[in-house]
Amino acid sequence: MLPKKVFIATSNAGKLRDFAGATAGVTGVVLEPLPGFSGFPSVEEDGLTFEANACKKAGFYSGYAPGAVVLADDSGLEVAALNGAPGVRSARYSKDDAHQFQAAYASLSDDEANNQRLLREMANMPAPARAARFVCVLAVARDGRLLQTFEGEVRGTILRAPRGENGFGYDPLFYLPELGKTTAELTAEEKAKVSHRGQAFRKFLEWHKQQTEY
Repeated sequence: MLPKKVFIATSNAGKLRDFAGATAGVTGVVLEPLPGFSGFPSVEEDGLTFEANACKKAGFYSGYAPGAVVLADDSGLEVAALNGAPGVRSARYSKDDAHQFQAAYASLSDDEANNQRLLREMANMPAPARAARFVCVLAVARDGRLLQTFEGEVRGTILRAPRGENGFGYDPLFYLPELGKTTAELTAEEKAKVSHRGQAFRKFLEWHKQQTEY
């Protein structure tokens, strides 16, 4: 039996690398970027939760692939000491910062700017207050109809300086004590074994195996 093809609705290079790591060695399903994704209208991610945004994206983009199963994720970092921030605004954290700090981000990439804001916000926090978690919600849709959602999370701490060249987003600051590494110091395959996105995807795979039809 040929593997079932599933599309992922993203052009984010970091997410595509994460999903590639999560599918290494997986049989029964082939995960590919949604064809033409970069040319589609963007979805306004105005939901108050990761689940709301993931569902909105999956439902919308599945309309561009009639009959196909389409995945979309929404994910981010939550720091309890910052009342859950950056949260659903993780990718836009620096853009939400006060006007007087914007000049400091001008020469930085979005990831670097977001990390710089996080470091500034947490500069005076002691180790016990630096606990954080990555959260991912993966939504599955077909022809605009939501089929299921899956959630994953990984807990760690925020360092005071970045470490590692792999990963993206807040990975260089997110330290996993049990591994003694940040998620930016892991290979894509290593990261998939422990990451929030890898956990959510494995839950999808278990569900997918049970589906005789969508």
